[in-house]
Amino acid sequence: MHPGCVVDAPLTLTSEDTTLGEDECIAGGPMAAGRRARLARRRRKLGFSQESLAEALHADRSTIARWERGQCDPQPYHLERLCELLQVTYDELDELLNTEQNPRPPGMDEDGPFESPSFLWRPAGLNGDMTPDDEERLALAVARPLRTDPTVVESLAAILAAQRRLDDVVGPAAILAATAAQAETVTRLLRESRGRVREALAPVAGEWVQFHGWLHAEMGSVAPAVRLLTDAEELADDAGDGTLAAQAANFKGYLARRQGRPRAIVRHFLTAYNTPGAHPAQRLGDAIQAAQGYALLGEAVTARRLLDEASALADEAARALPPDTAYWLTPDFHHLNFGLALSALGEHVAAAERLTIGLESLPPDQQGAEWTMEYRDARVRAQDLSS
Repeated sequence: MHPGCVVDAPLTLTSEDTTLGEDECIAGGPMAAGRRARLARRRRKLGFSQESLAEALHADRSTIARWERGQCDPQPYHLERLCELLQVTYDELDELLNTEQNPRPPGMDEDGPFESPSFLWRPAGLNGDMTPDDEERLALAVARPLRTDPTVVESLAAILAAQRRLDDVVGPAAILAATAAQAETVTRLLRESRGRVREALAPVAGEWVQFHGWLHAEMGSVAPAVRLLTDAEELADDAGDGTLAAQAANFKGYLARRQGRPRAIVRHFLTAYNTPGAHPAQRLGDAIQAAQGYALLGEAVTARRLLDEASALADEAARALPPDTAYWLTPDFHHLNFGLALSALGEHVAAAERLTIGLESLPPDQQGAEWTMEYRDARVRAQDLSS
């Protein structure tokens, strides 16, 4: 479709570049004339800086800058991923890569494709159960936050619930940009809402920021994940929601486990375990995962004590549905983290059995989720070490 980008071509920085910064010098001012301003606007609309888009593409920021200046085109191997991140078809990407001198194509307004208010809340055909009335109400709320009402809050909560489960199916990269834009919009609505509407919206905003942080954690993007999860803890505290606060701390523990930092594993999971208002199913899982951290530190006695405490919570946790913010915490799911803890204690046969039970009990929409790979790899290791 497009010739390859000459990645070693020199990038000349003008005074406009150094004065305006990476975003402004693309979309406005003299440099934008005849360039791909629509491509830059599309990037910003989905919450990407040049640097973050480059990171998602495993490219350099200067490469994105060249694309937007019209100095070169994406390599063929970038096209599929670029379409996914910008949430466009190949034909729509082709239009975005046209320079500004070309006539505006049908369906493209001055700010790029898909400028209808509903796009943000139904990216790439998602959340298709929204009615036209829902879309109009959301659009009015975004344009005039004081128009936000309880029905808008219910619609937002339903969209977030669907988006969270979609992560299990399509993975974090496909929905990261839309989630970032949504979270920013919802937190703005929260800042400008009042009274009962604000009380109802506060936990939704906190969970949206938490989910945004989770997606970054799932992708291994440490700095944005920690920042967002810390923001989510503060929003949860403001909302008086212990389950949200505990889950944000739990996700920090997950990130520490991905980094191989056992002390941080213990610290974050114990924080979640001891958060007032945490659901019993959350506390059960947090105790197990803190036990794994202690086992990795060689403190087997403390690890086993925490596993006993977790087992004592099992009946209480099973009597109630898990909270919406941690819908996956079923009794069978806990076998997965028990398996990790037992493996860290050197009990590889029992670990493999627990991991197998947990993996086989996952519902169909979670079977292929990216986060399951940690448990699948752990099962293989446990089976190898027990044979």
